[in-house]
Amino acid sequence: MKKIKFIWFSAIISSLIYQTGCRRVPDVGILNTGNFTDVNTPLKEAADFPIGCAISYSPFLNDQNYANIAKRDFDEVVFEYQMKHGAIVQDNGNFNFTNTDALVNAVGSMGIFGHTLVWHQNNNANYLKSYAGITLPAPTELLTNGGFENNLSNWSQFNTGNPAGSSSFTITTTPGEFRSGSRALRVFVNQNYGTQQWRVQLASDPIPMDNGKTYRASLWIRCASAGGSMRMSLNPDNSASPSSYQADQDNLGTSWQQITFTFTKTATVPTRIVLDMGKVANTYFIDDISVTEVITPPGGAEIANKLDTAMRNFITAMVNRYKSKVRAWDVVNEPFADNPVAIRNNSNTSTTANDVLVWSHYMGRNWALKAFNYARAADPTADLYINDYNLESNPAKLDSLIAFVNELKAAGAKVDGIGTQMHITRNTSYAGIDNMMKKLGATGLKIRISELDVRAVLGNASGKLTPELAAHQAVMYKYVVQSYLKHIPKAQQAGITVWGIVDKYSWLYNNGAERPLLYDDNYEKKPAYAGFLQGLKGQ
Repeated sequence: MKKIKFIWFSAIISSLIYQTGCRRVPDVGILNTGNFTDVNTPLKEAADFPIGCAISYSPFLNDQNYANIAKRDFDEVVFEYQMKHGAIVQDNGNFNFTNTDALVNAVGSMGIFGHTLVWHQNNNANYLKSYAGITLPAPTELLTNGGFENNLSNWSQFNTGNPAGSSSFTITTTPGEFRSGSRALRVFVNQNYGTQQWRVQLASDPIPMDNGKTYRASLWIRCASAGGSMRMSLNPDNSASPSSYQADQDNLGTSWQQITFTFTKTATVPTRIVLDMGKVANTYFIDDISVTEVITPPGGAEIANKLDTAMRNFITAMVNRYKSKVRAWDVVNEPFADNPVAIRNNSNTSTTANDVLVWSHYMGRNWALKAFNYARAADPTADLYINDYNLESNPAKLDSLIAFVNELKAAGAKVDGIGTQMHITRNTSYAGIDNMMKKLGATGLKIRISELDVRAVLGNASGKLTPELAAHQAVMYKYVVQSYLKHIPKAQQAGITVWGIVDKYSWLYNNGAERPLLYDDNYEKKPAYAGFLQGLKGQ
């Protein structure tokens, strides 16, 4: 009987011990929800460094409960989106500060931490890629009625054989004789004129082309019988380099094939595209004629210079506009990819989303140095940070980030601090957290926890944040704060920001599947709030 009691007692004790690596939580388990009831003190009153929260535009301006919590319990805000490139830069490159200004005004006297000046996501990437020449615009069609859908409008017969009229230009609507649409050009050449291709000629209207630019003319052609010949030329003669005449395109067959003619316009007078096909007697079908400018893709140095200009303009505009309200900025956000750890490029970073532009891929390693220099030039008094995630779980990334900061500082950059995001779970290793805090503290720089949230449901069978899971979440919030206070020297403690306020507005919410923040959907403080507060109070 005593043996049975001992086994039962041991099982209960084991259920009350939650272990992850070196972590032990003896007072929270399946049968214990902990003592997380003290929620009366505003968080900002329990710390002598900034306690912040991330806010979103719509709920802060339209949900009074949300805004009231931010102003009551926190003394600093970070905008989740409204200071990012994609929120400000329009498709034409202009800046639209309307919503950002409204949010800045709405927070009133609260402090603002600027987030973020350079990130590979949340950009107006379409504008950046177009501006820099990474993507080229679709060529503008310069020729009118190249498909002959409007019959022979915009075309003129220059020569129709010898004697005149013995060859002809007509429009065909016979299936198989047009390539697209419902019409094509049919050219009947009555005899072989040998070297005199010009004996049968059809000319376009003058085309708006600029002197000195390169153009490409193309068309699709097939013959009634194999062995045809034609060429494209320009009128007037000597209006292009290297020649106003394309070489004869011989041995044309009965299947559709494309012919192209590339030239640089040299004449200052209006120029036409001319179809010459007097060399070989045949019946020719021509469709989908096109004339477009040839856009030469820029080289890597040109792309880098363009992006440098765009980055400098954005940083300068943002920092100058908000320098009276923003005390510090995340200048460079998430510079490293994971596994293997390396500076981001288009190979180690997903570029499928239309808001992604990996600055470092095009600008090289100095993109970060330039960003810090531009921010310092705009506001020498602001604190400037580098910010990244998974530093508590990826030691190689942590070490690489610290080494990169040292490299930047050696090159003259003003890097005042490091932000560790800490999007973590209730299972995150305590040892990993402590290791990160110790190494960050040893840098001598200001250290802030920049985007803290704690996932606790983690696919729990109930699908809910049970009281026990809520207690686990509270313990993790408490431990993070305790580790920060213990391992980051007081002079380097720059603040802790929770990445959101109410669960239902969290980026992790997923229709209620996860609840990572300090307040529930009814705006009530959760045990996580009490755990955070206990950490600040040293309890």
